Amino acid sequence: MSKIRIGIVGFGKIARDQHLPALRANDDYELVAVASRNASLENVANFKTLDEMLESMPELDAVSLCTPPQVRHGQARSALAQGKHVMLEKPPGATLSEVDDLAAQAERAGRTLFATWHSRHAPAVEPARRWLADKAVRAVNVQWKEDVRTWHPGQEWIWQPGGLGVFDPGINALSIITAILPQPFFLTEAELSFPQNRAAPIAANLSFIDASQTPIRAEFDWRQTGPQTWDIHIDTDEGRLTLSKGGSVMAIDGHVELTQDEAEYPGLYAHFATLIKAQSSDVDVRPLQHVADAFMLGRRLDVEPFIEE
Repeated sequence: MSKIRIGIVGFGKIARDQHLPALRANDDYELVAVASRNASLENVANFKTLDEMLESMPELDAVSLCTPPQVRHGQARSALAQGKHVMLEKPPGATLSEVDDLAAQAERAGRTLFATWHSRHAPAVEPARRWLADKAVRAVNVQWKEDVRTWHPGQEWIWQPGGLGVFDPGINALSIITAILPQPFFLTEAELSFPQNRAAPIAANLSFIDASQTPIRAEFDWRQTGPQTWDIHIDTDEGRLTLSKGGSVMAIDGHVELTQDEAEYPGLYAHFATLIKAQSSDVDVRPLQHVADAFMLGRRLDVEPFIEE
């Protein structure tokens, strides 16, 4: 099979830091174009919009959408309508109905739609899933706390409706536990802390149970300074499994079983190439469903205004 000619749409920090090196390291792809209002890349075709890219480069095979979720549905629809395979940064859309529509359109068009969850490709996630497969889970505790000023400086869209607020990182934790826990689980209550001057939460406390009434707790917070916390603790009948550093380290009862450098985005693009070759799609919306449930069931708490410094 010839190389997949791909264009990146939205060339911000994540696209530059993660998507670009992953594509350059993968022989299945040829990066031929970038569409961005405010940035460009040498040695490829550059456009201001996706529509300009699609019109000027009919030879494109695929696009990777790294734009904010509020605008992604229309972009994905346009690309699918013109016969392109589409990769969606997380979250795959601003609403569940948008993603459902895109999945249906991809099927009608006979093209691949890949709703990515990069944290699932952290090195310890699959080993954790295998270890848990035959265990009885007794309790789960998720601590996902980081400094929004470090990771999202100046990104106003993330505080707007559809931008998810603290669920932008929190959904990474949800993508991991939906992948590794042996049973589905369901939200029972939530508290969402909204800065008085923002339309999206800065912190969230969530409670879930599964069919066995296993308690599952998650705390997301964007106000943590100093060392960042991306940890998942799972107590089972055969010991405690801990995933730390976002899924890069796995320990059993405190003993480190696996530690490995991050390779999430190379894993995403390897999977996307496999899907294209197989003429199939991968659209798992469970992490986004849990976020939607939190907004439906969550009790709103007003907290101090957030001021970008």
